[in-house]
Amino acid sequence: MIRRYGEAVKPGQHYRRRPGVYAVLRDGDHILTTFQQNPKPEFQLPGGGIDAGEHPIAALHREVMEETGWTIRIERRLGAFRRFCYMPDYDLWAEKLCSIYLARPVRPIGPPTEAGHSAVWLPAAEALTLLGNAGDRAFLAQAMRHPR
Repeated sequence: MIRRYGEAVKPGQHYRRRPGVYAVLRDGDHILTTFQQNPKPEFQLPGGGIDAGEHPIAALHREVMEETGWTIRIERRLGAFRRFCYMPDYDLWAEKLCSIYLARPVRPIGPPTEAGHSAVWLPAAEALTLLGNAGDRAFLAQAMRHPR
């Protein structure tokens, strides 16, 4: 059973399953987040949807680069969670299946290429209150409890 975070499932609403992959990017006691301006301003773990036929690890590298401009080294998978939400950019009600990895930022290549995103370093303890969804916060807390 995969734990669910966030809003309750709306009875009668059809949700499309959308697998995604995200990273807790630690460097000491700071994490690299992405700040997404729209549809509502919020801090997030970098990552996103896995394209059809794309390997999840390749998707994670691509998404982190698009949203932060950094290359990464993946250390291990932390787990997964589900959340049900409306995605206004896609006009889609989605069941997001979010796989979370612990990774290290390696090198900044340039600014984020995804519109409306910026890379923001936060103290990990502060990120626990600023990340926009409960699943991200739970996996950051897990990573902080078990750093290696």
